[in-house]
Amino acid sequence: MAQTDTVRAWLMGLQQRIVDACVAVDGKPFLVDAWRKPPGEPLQGNGVTMIVEEGNVFERAGCGFSHVTGPRLPPSATQHRPELAGAPFEAMGVSLVFHPRNPYAPTVHMNVRMISATPAGGQPSFWFGGGMDLTPYYGFEEDAVHFHRSCRQAVGEHHHPAFKAWCDDYFCLKHRGEQRGVGGVFFDDFSEGGFDAGFALIQGVGDRFLEAYLPILQRRKDMPYGERERAFQLYRRGRYVEFNLVWDRGTHFGLQSGGRTESILLSMPPLVSWSYAQQPEPGTPEARLYTDFLVRKDWV
Repeated sequence: MAQTDTVRAWLMGLQQRIVDACVAVDGKPFLVDAWRKPPGEPLQGNGVTMIVEEGNVFERAGCGFSHVTGPRLPPSATQHRPELAGAPFEAMGVSLVFHPRNPYAPTVHMNVRMISATPAGGQPSFWFGGGMDLTPYYGFEEDAVHFHRSCRQAVGEHHHPAFKAWCDDYFCLKHRGEQRGVGGVFFDDFSEGGFDAGFALIQGVGDRFLEAYLPILQRRKDMPYGERERAFQLYRRGRYVEFNLVWDRGTHFGLQSGGRTESILLSMPPLVSWSYAQQPEPGTPEARLYTDFLVRKDWV
């Protein structure tokens, strides 16, 4: 089996495992939307978007697989590899974002991907990327510690310090000087050790995702809440939208390369609000999110 076929088979299996586990928690089946790019477009390929909206636990949860090829790498993919600018490429991955209904249950993001490019007259270059991060609206230390311990197990002791710091740097709303959440791990353009090492790394992340997130979701999904918590959740979701549209390289790569917009934007929350210069009252749980959780911290 070719290397790309091996990665594709594992990614599709990962998507199905995660969705099956989420259906068991939520009780509502995911919509399965298989798609294929129409002939004649520069970007060719196919994928499967699995999504649930207005579920019992998830207000919106999407998990997408895509596998595309294109005539030239978009700018967002070559900023660290200028020698591959203009090269034809192949990209595949699984990306998910889950937005639970309960404000005490955090939003989570996970992505694992492989990209290869072949410059004229050259050999294919493979590199891998991915990670997972947690975005609470109300902070709980035990949740953050559990998630970060799982992330360390996912990437190993050797990589964890660098990938944890990389996540903190990446998932930062630079226009606000504010972290998106409590972080996790993130890596991009990884080619150290060749194909086998890179593939093993994304397997570690993908295979650890459910044990990193589901215990947290189970603890928080049935906690009682009121209008105050709901209003704060919708306000903080606005930060999620800002990051994804302004800073996220994955979103930029998909849109710049002519990807399927509906699938690329499955990460968007279903409801969100903005208000001008909102500041939480000192001493409240909302204020504590900013002071104790939206900070760079060694949780493990």
